Amino acid sequence: MRILVVEDERKLAGAVQKGLEADGYAVQLAHSGEDGFYLATTQPVDLLVLDVMLPGRDGLEILAALRQHGVTTPVLLLTAKDTVDDRVRGLDAGADDYLVKPFAFPELLARVRALLRRGRTEGETVLRLEDLEMDVARRLVQRGGRALELTAREFEMLEYLLRHVGHVVSREMLARDVWKATLRGTPIDNVIDVHVARLRRKLDDPFGRKLLQTVRGVGFTLRGGDAA
Repeated sequence: MRILVVEDERKLAGAVQKGLEADGYAVQLAHSGEDGFYLATTQPVDLLVLDVMLPGRDGLEILAALRQHGVTTPVLLLTAKDTVDDRVRGLDAGADDYLVKPFAFPELLARVRALLRRGRTEGETVLRLEDLEMDVARRLVQRGGRALELTAREFEMLEYLLRHVGHVVSREMLARDVWKATLRGTPIDNVIDVHVARLRRKLDDPFGRKLLQTVRGVGFTLRGGDAA
């Protein structure tokens, strides 16, 4: 499981990283809100541990921007503030949990495990983005109440993109996780591009808002909001 820790106190960030990695998690650090936002929107992350008091844009601003960007990754806020109003603002901004500094690491670890369990169980079989809905168990996809007829490969691609909504999915990721290709080269990239084009015609062309976007030179992403 991949955890992104956004914390400007480098000693604390290093201690959290060391502790989480000792428990088997893959941990990446960011020390500013801008860096955290970039990593959270360009890489698959299973959980975001986000400090509120950050240089530049604070954690609540970053969190609100992530939610507006379509990122649904569970977020655990870290803060030195412990008033009811502070907790309410954090939860209203889109946080899933709230931990007050200073904290005991076993409590942080317990909250991380709880959020990751919640993320695995809720929304696993029904995935949504705006008016797009996928029922994974029944193999049904609809947008705006209209059923979409997808091939098996298109369904697999769309499911993968929905499970990484708000993140950029590279061709390498699609080749590895959807096509199960051990070697990647130009032929498989061309095949992926053809399938993406076909999926886009079914997913976006009949509708006003475009959800499936190409990030030039990087890959593809599903995003809601006002992205064009």
